[in-house]
Amino acid sequence: MLEIKNLCVGTDKKDLLQNINITVKDGARHRLAGHNGSGKSTLVNTIAGDSDYHIKSGQIFFNGTNITNENATTRALMGIFIGAQNVPEIPGLSVLSFLKHSMIAHTHFNTGKDLSMGEFLEKLENAREQLNIPKEWLNRSVNVGFSGGERKRIMLLRLILTQPKLAILDEPDSGADAETKQQIIDTINNMPNTTFLFISHQDDFSSKIKITETTILDNGKIVIE
Repeated sequence: MLEIKNLCVGTDKKDLLQNINITVKDGARHRLAGHNGSGKSTLVNTIAGDSDYHIKSGQIFFNGTNITNENATTRALMGIFIGAQNVPEIPGLSVLSFLKHSMIAHTHFNTGKDLSMGEFLEKLENAREQLNIPKEWLNRSVNVGFSGGERKRIMLLRLILTQPKLAILDEPDSGADAETKQQIIDTINNMPNTTFLFISHQDDFSSKIKITETTILDNGKIVIE
């Protein structure tokens, strides 16, 4: 699903990741571990195509395709989902509109067909009920006025709707209450067709997910145990 070869990432003044080699197998539940500042978030944001991170050397392959030079939008449409820790607020753009346009783009990219409003609303209602999300949330601006746990549930709604090939979750359990944390666990465990790469510092959370492999980072390098 994902292969990272000799990846070095940094800025003009500082190296952030050095010679990273990781293989994430199809269907995996792959955990990234390490102390704060070890390079975990840098790695997942680089995989997602964040332009703030400069790839100095190395390559990233997704489903056999070299995506090293692809932008974040193309990577997302190809099936790479990012659940970031710090998400932007977008005043004036409702959650409903955001999800609709995302679903339309994904459907057209993958099938060449247009998504009907009826089909979108049916999928949205099913996912909303699954997560017990109030209808009124859909009319609110994206992430504006939402608590940390509520933002996680909106992230899960987007995850269920888009059904990505690879979901990258940066500390999904952070800032989530017990109910939301269980929803995250259940969602991951109930998506067998999605490969997960996630960061978590909480062993009790990780133990409830069927982890297939753990990669430990320290100071921008992989720790060989």
